[in-house]
Amino acid sequence: MDTPVATSNRHGVDGPAGRLRVLYVDSECDDITAVKETLSGSTDEFTVTVCETADDALKTLEDASYDCVVSEYRLPDRDGIELLRAVRDQSFDLPFLLFTDDGDESVASNAISAGVTDYVTKTPLSEQTELLRQRITSAVARSQEEADILDRMTDAFFALNEDWEFTYANERGRRVIGRAMDVDGDTTDLLGRNIWEAIPSLEGTEFSKQYRQAMTQQEPTSFEAYFEPLQTWFEVSVYPSPTGISVYFRDITERHEHEEEIRGRERTLREIYRVISRKDLDFEDKVDRLLEIGQNALGTETAALSRIDGDMYVFEIVRDRTGTTEAGDAVPLDATNCERAVVEEKTLVLADIAEDRPELTDRAGYTEMGVSCYLGTPVIVDDSVYGTFCFYSKKPRDSFSEWEVTLVELMGNWVSYEQERERREQELTRERNRLEEFASVVSHDLRNPLNVAFGRLTLVDEEYDGDPEHVEALRRSLERMDELIDDVLTLARGGHKVIDATETSLDDIITAAWDTVESSNATLERIDTDARVTGDQTRLQQLFENLFRNSVEHGSTSSRTGSDDSDDHVTVRVGTLSDGRGFYVADDGPGIPEDERDEVFERGYTTSDEGTGFGLAIVSEIVDAHSARITVSESEDGGTRFDVTGIQIE
Repeated sequence: MDTPVATSNRHGVDGPAGRLRVLYVDSECDDITAVKETLSGSTDEFTVTVCETADDALKTLEDASYDCVVSEYRLPDRDGIELLRAVRDQSFDLPFLLFTDDGDESVASNAISAGVTDYVTKTPLSEQTELLRQRITSAVARSQEEADILDRMTDAFFALNEDWEFTYANERGRRVIGRAMDVDGDTTDLLGRNIWEAIPSLEGTEFSKQYRQAMTQQEPTSFEAYFEPLQTWFEVSVYPSPTGISVYFRDITERHEHEEEIRGRERTLREIYRVISRKDLDFEDKVDRLLEIGQNALGTETAALSRIDGDMYVFEIVRDRTGTTEAGDAVPLDATNCERAVVEEKTLVLADIAEDRPELTDRAGYTEMGVSCYLGTPVIVDDSVYGTFCFYSKKPRDSFSEWEVTLVELMGNWVSYEQERERREQELTRERNRLEEFASVVSHDLRNPLNVAFGRLTLVDEEYDGDPEHVEALRRSLERMDELIDDVLTLARGGHKVIDATETSLDDIITAAWDTVESSNATLERIDTDARVTGDQTRLQQLFENLFRNSVEHGSTSSRTGSDDSDDHVTVRVGTLSDGRGFYVADDGPGIPEDERDEVFERGYTTSDEGTGFGLAIVSEIVDAHSARITVSESEDGGTRFDVTGIQIE
């Protein structure tokens, strides 16, 4: 009962090329004739196959593919809704139209629930068959568009009915399923097959668990899982319905590998930080650990820190899995690849020396040592190339990644910094030792003659009958020499950082400092000094002594321009800054000119004939030793104010 009439078909692989295949299910001869005549007389091309029962229709669908099913509701063996449900078990997207006069609202509702595509009444038959033709054409076109969208979308997709049988799969889905089925992509007979039978390796996996759970609970779910047979990570979204599940999935293996690569890099950086921050390891041990980290990250056979000694290249610290190179070995510099990194003073990246730099293949490093890949960065110390921090192997590789190059440069830069820091510390140690020696000389070789001079001056004073001012002038000169010696010793011995800071009373330190100052013409005022200060108590007291002495000695009111007051009295105020940021010392003396404030902490700076010029320099060094900061400004009374910030006050 086929009537060849035509159009392009998606399901109709068995029909004439270019024709739309329609399966019409009805037992009424007059209706069958009317439908066939309408479709045959249209400008569209159809092939119509007629079945009079639902069972015949289902068998026909098993044997051939169709673009659309049109069915009467009342059939000899079952109704059209039951046929619709049976069709949907096999194909969720095949257009299915009900063409009947025997329906009501209940039938229409049930049809919609079962997934009917359209519902067309037969009366009047002569007019409704034309409407039916239009609806068939529209439904097939819409189905084709939806199928095209599914095939074009980046996600793979497949659908299963409640019996776990495939009812649809787009092209991407078929390719992945074909690989999982190990059928080389041949999924011609996929539809209607049970997923667990087609892909038995799914059983017991996260995929099986999530699919079954979504079907049972009728709740959508999304997850990521690894499918071992394909060695692939998938991102999966499952959407259930009463008739089955729809599954969207995509290959995210590359993303997972990238994320794992990032996690690996983070682990490497944490390892590096743990190594360089350890205080129980010396420089050599730290470099050895860094070489090991780099060796593992890059997968090279050998890693080394080497230095240049004339025209020789000396291996200082080595990790060599081949056992051919040890610390202390030396080779001519021009025989190595490192020579290029040294000369060019930049990182040398050679994944395959023979291909990347064939001119280096005549060197002993390539011909005798067999080095075929190399990554090294120069170690720069005090603007000169010290040596190289490098990694190499006997086997060439495809490439060194940007991350690997950056990693080596990062570790090499740390080595450069540490080398410079160690040199600086050695220089500082030598300088401190020289200062200690100088201090010892000053203390012994100058103090002894000075003490003798003081003793002789006492004898002279007892027997001298001349002008006593001569004796007093000599005494003042000796006392000034004694003060200079004290200040020089303080500068020589007091430059080191405060390590063991302790908490003590700020008021107690201020009191002890003030008691050492000649203050008969000075008054001390305290503002919020009942607090605790953290630092080196002895050196903080010296700081306050020098600041108080500076105010008293340079802050007399009679020294102010235009002042008629000969009282020479000065008021010194000391207080804490807000939020525990530090403290200040201020006076009402003449102050310091603004253009001289940057110079007051320099050694030797003084505006007094009796000053040594070291007092404020010592203050500055004590502040630096506490990692704090001192500034000078004008006080509220027009005098001088020193603010010390960075020393904890509570």
